[in-house]
Amino acid sequence: MAWLIIPIILQALAMMFDELYFHRKRGLPLWEQIGHPIDTLSVVVCYAILAFQVPSELNMKIYIGLCIFSCLLITKDEFVHTEKCEASENWLHSVLFVLHPITFFAAGIIWEKNLNPFFLKIQFVILTVVMFYQIIYWRLFGKSK
Repeated sequence: MAWLIIPIILQALAMMFDELYFHRKRGLPLWEQIGHPIDTLSVVVCYAILAFQVPSELNMKIYIGLCIFSCLLITKDEFVHTEKCEASENWLHSVLFVLHPITFFAAGIIWEKNLNPFFLKIQFVILTVVMFYQIIYWRLFGKSK
């Protein structure tokens, strides 16, 4: 199971770097302060299926549909990011876009094979905390652009 966790850890590290370095360096305009928690919510919903539903054909179809939606949703800002972000941040976003479906695939295998339900519940909690951090930090304390 360890190989399945590697992309999830890589994605978490890349997300932390994006958030703690690039976002704080340039500040976030209101559309990103709203959009990023929405992106994270799309991931939280996917992990909610994994954390609270049993694997079944129907639940897998719902999960896959939600994952596809999330993978498309997270690209919504890239038209503006190409103008607002430096090349290294855009490169990191491309890495995140590659990792996004891979992590969903890995988490789906963990769920389907019942390899570590606790890990999936912890991921759900962590992602929910990240979403609330994004809302609270950027609306109350973050440097706005």
